[in-house]
Amino acid sequence: MMAVWVVLMVVFIAELLVYTWCRVQYVRTGYEIAQTTIEHQRLMELHRKLKVEDARLKSPERIARIARQRGLVMPDSKQVVVIP
Repeated sequence: MMAVWVVLMVVFIAELLVYTWCRVQYVRTGYEIAQTTIEHQRLMELHRKLKVEDARLKSPERIARIARQRGLVMPDSKQVVVIP
């Protein structure tokens, strides 16, 4: 009879340990998901800002202004060569 009680107690304790491990993993995964969501939002905001900056840097007005500051001018029609 004592052996049956020992086996039942071992099974019960093992079940409690497995349940506790599952709960800890559940909570840890929840924290990881929350951190990943925050990181994703931060990266999406950074991506949006970089797209705006990219559009600003590629603007034709900005490029023309920099070219004029460096002394570049539009070529004359005599300087343009059309390659067939």
